[in-house]
Amino acid sequence: MTEFTGERAIPGEIDADLLNEHFARYLFAARLARGKRVLDAGCGAGYGSAELALTAQSVAGLDCAPEAVAFASAHYQLPNLFFEQASCAALPHPAGAFDLVVAFEVIEHLEDWRGFLLEVRRVLAPTGQFIVSTPNKLYYAESRGAAGANPFHVHEFEFEELRAELTRVFPHVSMFLENHVEGLAFQPDEPDSTVEVRVDANRTAAADAHFFVAVCAHRTQVGNPTFVYVPAAANLLRERQRHIALLEHEVSTKDEWLAESERQRGKLQEALTGQAVELERSNRWAEDLNREVAERRATVTQLQGELERSNRWAEDLNREVEERRAAVTQLQGELERSNQWAEALNREVEKTRARILELQAELSGEQESGRGVAEGYRAKVAELEAELARRAAWAKGLEEQLATYRSSAWVKLGRKIRMGPAI
Repeated sequence: MTEFTGERAIPGEIDADLLNEHFARYLFAARLARGKRVLDAGCGAGYGSAELALTAQSVAGLDCAPEAVAFASAHYQLPNLFFEQASCAALPHPAGAFDLVVAFEVIEHLEDWRGFLLEVRRVLAPTGQFIVSTPNKLYYAESRGAAGANPFHVHEFEFEELRAELTRVFPHVSMFLENHVEGLAFQPDEPDSTVEVRVDANRTAAADAHFFVAVCAHRTQVGNPTFVYVPAAANLLRERQRHIALLEHEVSTKDEWLAESERQRGKLQEALTGQAVELERSNRWAEDLNREVAERRATVTQLQGELERSNRWAEDLNREVEERRAAVTQLQGELERSNQWAEALNREVEKTRARILELQAELSGEQESGRGVAEGYRAKVAELEAELARRAAWAKGLEEQLATYRSSAWVKLGRKIRMGPAI
C-alpha cells in the first residue's frame, strides 16, 4: 500500500476532515468536467480522478511517482479512466488534447512551476479551462508553527503572487478562496433532492484563506458561483467532541508518559550523581597517579643521570685500569728480565766467589811469588762486589715499586671487580 507522508491523501489512512478538504476540490472541478476530456496532473492515489470520470468523457490521471500510479490503477478502474507515470514538466500529450486540466496541491512541489504552467497551456484546448489550487503561504506558515517549513514544498504562494503568475500565462483568471467553515445543516429524515444553501455575503480576506483555487482560461468565463460542499460526516460538534476526547486521551497518555519520564529522569539523575561521585574519585586517583608517575619519572631521570655519570666513571676507570695493566705488564717484563739478570749475576757471583777462593788458595801458596797477581785479583774482586751491591740495590728498589703498586687503591678495586692482571 502507498505510504501516507502527509502530502498524498489516501482514503482510509487520513483524518476524514483532511480527506474532505482534498475531495472538495475535485467536487468543485466536477461541475466543469461533464462530457469533457480531462487531465488530472499530480493525481496521487487516484480517488479524485475517479470522481471526475463519473461525468467526464475521459480522464487521464498522471503522477511522477510509480507507486502512486500503481495504487490508483489497482483501486480505481473505470472504462473512461486510465493512469500514467510522467512528469508535470513534460506532459506526454499533444497540443490541445484536453478540455479541462486540474492540478490540486501540485504547483508548490515543482522546481520549474512556470514551465508546468506553459505545458498546461500547450495541452489545453482553446476553449478549455485549467483549475489549480495551492495553500496560502501566510496561513500555512502560521498553522505549521514550530514545525517549520514543509520539506516537500519548493515554492509557496501568496494571493497576489499566484494571480500575477497565472495571469502571465492565461488571460482570464477567476480566483476562489477555499476554507473550512462552520455551518448548521437541516436535513430531512427522508431523502430529498432539493438543497438550499445560504452563504453570508461578507467578503473573506484572501490573506486569511486556507487555500487558493483558480480557474484559468484562454477566453472569457461566464459565472462565478460560490460552491459549498457538505460531506456526509458533517456533524461538526460530534466530530469536535470525538476529536477533543481523542486529544484528552492523548494528553492523558502523554501525562503518564511524562510522569514515567520524570521517574526515569530521577533514576537517571541518581545514577548520574553516583557516576559523578565515582568520576570524582577516579579523577583524584588519576591525579595521585599522575603525581606518582611524575615523581617516578623524576627519579628515573635522576637515576639515568647517575647511571650516565657512573658509566663515564667506569669508562675512566677502565681506561686507567688498562693503563695500569699495561704498566704492570711492562713492570712484569722488566722484573722477569731483572730476575733473569739477577740469576745470571748470582751465577756469575758464585763463579767469582769460587774463583776468589781458588785465587785465595793460590794466593796463600804463592804469597811470595804472586803478590802482584794477588793485588790484581783483589781489585777485580772489589769491582765485582761493588757491581753486585749496585745490582742488589736496584732489585730492592724494584721490589719496593712492586709493593707500592700492590697496595694501590686502583689495584685493590681491580681485584674486587676482578679486573687487572694477576700479580
